[in-house]
Order: sequence, then structure tokens, then C-alpha cells
Amino acid sequence: MAVFDQRGQHVIYQFNAAGDINFGAVQNRLEVIDQLEKLQTEVNKATEQGALDEEVAVDVEGKLKKAVIQAKKPEPDKKNILARLNEAKALLEGVAAAGGMITALVQAAEAVQKFF
Repeated sequence: MAVFDQRGQHVIYQFNAAGDINFGAVQNRLEVIDQLEKLQTEVNKATEQGALDEEVAVDVEGKLKKAVIQAKKPEPDKKNILARLNEAKALLEGVAAAGGMITALVQAAEAVQKFF
């Protein structure tokens, strides 16, 4: 049994979307879009809890929104969606609390490669 000594730690925000955001389980484009929208909501939560700077969060949300808009088009441009996801990821790099979101963005890009 593992024991973790967490004395002295102060956690402001922890990305933990277990069961809520799961790009590995998506099976079609609509599910990719749904997961991207959930990721947008998670960015809002992180901002509300002070884990993300508001300006960074607005930029990340904008990139995710553009990716979703493009994904919903009858003939979506995969390169455009991937570019927006990579831009969102770049904005989050270096933000300690955003590690899980960065992982989710990488998984999102993999899902886009597969289904678009």
C-alpha cells in the first residue's frame, strides 16, 4: 500500500477530469467535439480557481472555440483544427497547473488525426 506524505502542500487547482474528459474513448467526430467542449469548460474552472491567468485563459478558450467551430463544419479542415489545438497547448506550456490540460490537448490532436 502506497502512503503519500502531503504535509505542507497547498493545491489551488488540479486538473482531474477523470471520466469527464476522455479523448481515448471517442469513436467519432461528434464525440471529439463533445470532449473539446468539455475541455473548454475545464479551462473556465481553472481560471475561476485562480490556476490560470485570465488573459491566458481567454486566449486558450478562443483557440479551443475556433477548433470546435471548424470541427462542426460539414467539411472541417483538419490542419486548421490541429493548429488551434497546438496553439492552445503552446499557451499553456510552462503553467504548472495546466499539465493535465496539455495532456488532454495532445490526446485531442491524436483524436482529430484519427477521425477528421
